[in-house]
Amino acid sequence: MLRLKDKYIKEVVPAMREKFGYKSVLAVPKIEKVAVNTGFGRLISSKTKEEQKKTQEAILNDLALIVGQKPVLTGAKKSIAGFKTRQGMPVGARVVLRRRKMYDFLGRLIHIALPRLRDFSGIEQKSLDKEGNLTVAIKEHIVFPEISPEKVRTIFGFEVTVVTTAKNKEEGLELLKLLGFPIKS
Repeated sequence: MLRLKDKYIKEVVPAMREKFGYKSVLAVPKIEKVAVNTGFGRLISSKTKEEQKKTQEAILNDLALIVGQKPVLTGAKKSIAGFKTRQGMPVGARVVLRRRKMYDFLGRLIHIALPRLRDFSGIEQKSLDKEGNLTVAIKEHIVFPEISPEKVRTIFGFEVTVVTTAKNKEEGLELLKLLGFPIKS
């Protein structure tokens, strides 16, 4: 199995140049970054301070194991009494992956995690926006092999956004299909 970066250079670039007629290798769209984010406000809102801290740390540790980089906490933008949140209270975490960590994560996502999802039959084309960026939701983080389901206290979901340099949806779709993303036709 070719690594994703090698596959991009050896297979995707020539195929994209042939299909879209790019004059330069640098004009071929590529993956710029991968943003991974999760919200855990609902999971911690009804717990005590100590339980909130433990749950928050468990989620951050699991997310760090999955992506290979320390996540950044995100705070609530404003106080909402109905959700028991205060302004600045940590309610989520995010990670932006680039270069090698990005390709490593995408390789594991495509070849290991997505096939392990329950009732998975491919990524819908409507998951791509008009600029060719893909957003996929993972409902259970335990589909990744780094996470041991027996040790998990809280199962959480997260969102993966693959940002490309494509100019339109067609270019982005072709790029992701050639890289091996299981996108429905």
